[in-house]
Amino acid sequence: MNIDDFHTRLNELYVPPKNVFSTIDVPEIRYAMIDGEGDPQGPDIAIAIKWLFSIAHLVKPLVNKRMGKTFGNAPIEFLHWTNEKESLATVAKDHWKWRAMMVFIDWITQEDVDEAVAVLSKKLGPAPATLRLDNFHEGKSVQLLHIGDYSAIRSICDGLYSSYLPNNGFVTNGYYHEIYLNDPSRVAPQKRKTVIRQPVKDGD
Repeated sequence: MNIDDFHTRLNELYVPPKNVFSTIDVPEIRYAMIDGEGDPQGPDIAIAIKWLFSIAHLVKPLVNKRMGKTFGNAPIEFLHWTNEKESLATVAKDHWKWRAMMVFIDWITQEDVDEAVAVLSKKLGPAPATLRLDNFHEGKSVQLLHIGDYSAIRSICDGLYSSYLPNNGFVTNGYYHEIYLNDPSRVAPQKRKTVIRQPVKDGD
């Protein structure tokens, strides 16, 4: 896949219809990942985000030079799940599991990442133990684009799980997924863009 095709495919995956759930087949994608647990607003998540953006900042010029085109930073993404049978809505956030992720285009090598980590460790300290490059395949998923304050996401998810999935014959088939298309510290709450995604399969 050339870089133009790559960006076109990402646009299909990351710009779904606004406020309307749609079904999409998400291919296997390569990410830089960091795993953790606890409240999504906790300090460990802030550290994970800083590491992912810092690595991307260092390796981006390498890719730009190799491909002869500008490679923009991908958005931060999070998977959330629990080890309990209950849903996220019924489990205290202190017991949530999470995975911070950022798409790393295939032309970024493990060696590139290792070199960036070596440089950053001198400023940021030891890298998170779970930091890695890995492929992730979600497959059939439903998603929508929410524009507005994050506080509205809870009600959107309530509708997703209580109405949309059962009404369309779907059951969950993977971790709940949020993708943050802009920086909440730089945009007003009403302009925040979040992709809400849930892998699914046909129910029995």
